[in-house]
Amino acid sequence: MHVTRRMTVGASLLLLATLPALAQDAYPTRPIQMIVPFPPGGVADITGRPTAMVMGQLLKQSVVVVNKSGAGGSVGIAQAARATPDGYTILMALSSISVLPIADRLQGRPPAYELDQLAPIALISADPTVLVVKGDGPYRALKDLVEAAKAKPGTINYGSSGVYGTLHVAMEIFAGAADIELFHIPYQGGGPAVAALLGGQIDALASGPSAAIGQIKAGKMRALAVWGDKRLASLPDVPSMKELGYDATFYIWSGLFAPSATPPAIMTVLRDAARRTADDTQFKDAMAKVETPIAYLDAPEFKVFLDRDAKRLAAAVERIGKVPEN
Repeated sequence: MHVTRRMTVGASLLLLATLPALAQDAYPTRPIQMIVPFPPGGVADITGRPTAMVMGQLLKQSVVVVNKSGAGGSVGIAQAARATPDGYTILMALSSISVLPIADRLQGRPPAYELDQLAPIALISADPTVLVVKGDGPYRALKDLVEAAKAKPGTINYGSSGVYGTLHVAMEIFAGAADIELFHIPYQGGGPAVAALLGGQIDALASGPSAAIGQIKAGKMRALAVWGDKRLASLPDVPSMKELGYDATFYIWSGLFAPSATPPAIMTVLRDAARRTADDTQFKDAMAKVETPIAYLDAPEFKVFLDRDAKRLAAAVERIGKVPEN
């Protein structure tokens, strides 16, 4: 009797011990939320949607994009950082993820999140930003913009995805290299900033190529320069900043993250799905349509890349210092 009871209890305990493993093996069993911390139309969204679509097909569960914008990306990133680390919340972030906590401290407020609250899954894309103006505007070359800014310091304005966000840092790197003063107008993401430029509310914008290439080809925007080391294959007539004599290089990248306490077994599933997505023909075709190069790196290599990039961007933000949040 006692032996039977002990055997029953032992079997029950063994079953309970195996349940978490069985649950992990079955992951995912329900839809996954991919937070994009910017509105639709920006680089993170343009990269995130085809990534989510193909990852969902591979994982046999929907990966649902949720745009959670605000504070240059901090609102959505903080939500992902605080999410339950069960693999059902992931984040598609831009390079600004590493500088926003530094920026919060510069502004005298507690950071919305810390970078170590998030674990890298994979780097998906990387592209230099492009400096664009309105297609029918007065600036036909970068020197026109520089000359106008030097003639009337602080009157030429530009938009960005938010204070200390990716597009803000890019423009300030250029302004420092050109020794000019520009007026910054932050928006809630790259998409609204593009709309503001097209509507004539701002004079210039740093944009990821994928968010601007259609408008450039349609003549609604004019590209004056790219922040890369060389010209873009998709914009062969647009010179690089370095080519024009400005020491201003900036790449906008998109990468996947999960809350840092996500179990290793689940991270392995997500890393494998990201790797297979980057190699998927459907995904490659979708990225080619928006002329965004895939720059896949698995988690260990992405972490090395992230740490190096974070140091460079932190130095740029600290050079900018505290700025008014318009």
